[in-house]
Amino acid sequence: MAQFSGKRKKFGTYGLAITIATLVTALTPGAASAHVERPSYWPNPKADCSISPCAGGAVPTARSLTSALQPSSNSTTRVVCHNDSLTRAHTAIINALHNGYYDRPTVHSFISNTQATALWRLNQALFHTCTFHEIQPAVNASHNNDRVVVMPGLYTEPTTRKVPDHSAQCAKYSVKSDGGDPGALSHDYQVHCPNDANLVAVIGRGLDTGAPPSPPLVNRHGIPDVGSCIRCNLQLEGSGVSADDVIVEAGNAAAGNGGPSAAGHAKDVALFVDRADGFVMQDMTFRHAREHDVYILETDGYLFNRFKTFYAGGYGVLTFVEDHGLIQNCDAAGNGDSGIYPGAGADSTDKRYLPFYPVFRYSQTVQYCDSHHNDGGFSGTDSHGTLVQYNNFYDNALGYTTDVFTAPGHPGFPQHGNVVRNNNFYSNNFNVYSPTSDVQPFVGSPVGTGLWLAGGNNNSVEGNYFWNNWRRGAMLFAVPDATVCGPPPVGSSTPVPGCNPLGISTSYRNVFHGNTMGVTPHGAVSPNGVDFWWDSFAGNTGNCWYGNHAAPGKTLNNSPASLPDCTGGTNPSSSIGLGDAANEVELVSCLAGFQVSGYPNGNSTICTWTATPSKPAVSSASPRFTSAQAPNPAMAQEYGEICSAGLAVRLCGGLPDFYTSVLGTLQDLSMTLQSPVLTATPQYTPGRLSQFTCDWWRKATPNQKLGMVQRIQQVAGAPINGSPGDQLLGYGASMSTNRAALLFEDRCSTAYAGPFALYKIYGAAAPFAASSN
Repeated sequence: MAQFSGKRKKFGTYGLAITIATLVTALTPGAASAHVERPSYWPNPKADCSISPCAGGAVPTARSLTSALQPSSNSTTRVVCHNDSLTRAHTAIINALHNGYYDRPTVHSFISNTQATALWRLNQALFHTCTFHEIQPAVNASHNNDRVVVMPGLYTEPTTRKVPDHSAQCAKYSVKSDGGDPGALSHDYQVHCPNDANLVAVIGRGLDTGAPPSPPLVNRHGIPDVGSCIRCNLQLEGSGVSADDVIVEAGNAAAGNGGPSAAGHAKDVALFVDRADGFVMQDMTFRHAREHDVYILETDGYLFNRFKTFYAGGYGVLTFVEDHGLIQNCDAAGNGDSGIYPGAGADSTDKRYLPFYPVFRYSQTVQYCDSHHNDGGFSGTDSHGTLVQYNNFYDNALGYTTDVFTAPGHPGFPQHGNVVRNNNFYSNNFNVYSPTSDVQPFVGSPVGTGLWLAGGNNNSVEGNYFWNNWRRGAMLFAVPDATVCGPPPVGSSTPVPGCNPLGISTSYRNVFHGNTMGVTPHGAVSPNGVDFWWDSFAGNTGNCWYGNHAAPGKTLNNSPASLPDCTGGTNPSSSIGLGDAANEVELVSCLAGFQVSGYPNGNSTICTWTATPSKPAVSSASPRFTSAQAPNPAMAQEYGEICSAGLAVRLCGGLPDFYTSVLGTLQDLSMTLQSPVLTATPQYTPGRLSQFTCDWWRKATPNQKLGMVQRIQQVAGAPINGSPGDQLLGYGASMSTNRAALLFEDRCSTAYAGPFALYKIYGAAAPFAASSN
């Protein structure tokens, strides 16, 4: 398969207090990438035929650019241009004719003389009909079935840039999030104040016909009191040769397609799409938004085609509670979280809600994209039913991740049912923590890893190529149920039927088959540090590795060395996790190593997950830490202190003798450390939770800090819904006020942590904060 063309501080009183805080932040990009959103609902998957043609119910088909100026009885085309649009178009066409152009880094194309002539004439005609010079006014003037064609140019949207961010006059339209935070932006907020947070906003439906349910409905299938279509079936497109010719700039244009992340950002989102069923976007580039370059929410039926995103602070593309979606032919680079994030997609596959999804199908597809030079190539909290195929994930810290460290408001715990097939995962060794990095990471990642599933069930990883990932090719490990239903402060104070806080309901029935490891599609040997890595957590069943291939004359380098093949995949019940002490120790010890003095550069005696691994030698397999080997004393000390404190119970349940021998003399010194914030009087600071970062924390008063800790506690401890039917499973993980305050003081004390959102730090740490101090 070719590339798809067409000096460490001693661990003790303070270190222990914050170890678990940094524990999951370093490990799980998806966990930290969970975002605060209004209570959201999956749209009805049936087409809305109140308009003609019907909107939604399927992935929309793009209308050709040549048809934009043809007479239509139910569609109007509005053209957006700048004075230099024709000059830009001519230059792009001539260049493409003689030198070609890049749809994405691995796809280079040319146009013919005939195509060049036709495109030039079309742009001339479009220019003569142009009446708009900014995109937002053209969108505002549009209705159902209309089109907005944007001619070549750099669009900074000066009018919407002047709109105050999160203005007081719009605050009355805010609603409480699932966790009760008052700063979520309702759909009505977006209708009334579309550019409060967004450079360009496409609002597809009118005002709700009733107040949003309070509390939010448990079953998240179907948007309650949804308004009528006002801009459904809208198509937004560029008229250049490629996405490079039409640029929507949410930040500093002087940065070009480069960094740093969110350079000079003017708005949170470059393009926001809300309930716009049947929406099409193609042939455009989006750059430098504070949070996300492209964000689509509660929409049934969308197509993103031939587009590029560069250097958003968070995601290049964020889709949330979507159905009938297709992302293809894209280039996503430089993003502080991940290039592509399809989160909480419609659960239409193995664990589907039958009244909505009677037939197995994928709700979203991501294909023919290059996602590179990001913190993560692909991520998705509670990502369901997503088909990921024919993509290249390279030069990221971590190529692909899904997780089940669910933030409230991400419906459908646990993650399940994704298919990852026929992709290339290679050279994911980009260290986002290097002083020379132009990407400012929102979260920590295990540098040098192709793919991992941090909990999740019924996923299939098949037919992919993994090569030159210096740490791991692919990883799989379980997550404790205590994250959602354990006793306080880990989970719910109310018993949850069927949810065992000492048990595991994730990491079952995942299969890895037909993958080629350590060799390029052209046959060159290029090993991974380890090919497949599994925690082999005791009791997990149905996980199978079969039919995978190494380079000719080589063998797979796995950890543990022998992975269950389930008789070629025919007998999944034969796969039972028996525990792998070495790999469990690595998880805890690596996480324990991320203290303020060691993070993010790792520590050579504890963990190097945020350091660039050494390149594996081609001539021999990379050494692995086997269960029979005794770990070094420093690692044992770290691990022992964590376990003696009652933290990370799941990982400390089966300690080898080497570790239990050091536990008797250790005490939980963190219990004696108290944050000065506890003596303050809480003060509420208004604003969206995503605005409050480590930069804010450093400047805040003790009263403001305490108020913020309490606010985040409320959000993080909100209900968690599962599927099918979104029954209530429990409540989100939370931690004590003292531990949370110590966490923020520690994590925010380093210079690079300035842009880290406080609620993201908290959300990633809380599931493993199993002590009540």
